[in-house]
Amino acid sequence: MLKEMIEYIAKSLVDNPDEVRVTEVEGEQTSVIELKVAKEDLGKVIGKQGRTARAMRTLLGAASTKVRKRSVLEILE
Repeated sequence: MLKEMIEYIAKSLVDNPDEVRVTEVEGEQTSVIELKVAKEDLGKVIGKQGRTARAMRTLLGAASTKVRKRSVLEILE
């Protein structure tokens, strides 16, 4: 559910939605969601002063509270 949410948001933001890759690495307490986009779309996902990335992390935090699991978003270059 969380992985799909991040994928949907990222694909809506970028120019190359086919190059969006989201992987989830599950731990016992924490889940790490890794987001990889095309190099030219990195700025769109991060946003000015990191605002877009921060908003995505906030949404992820709220959604993970609902499923009672801690989730972290990593944006890979």
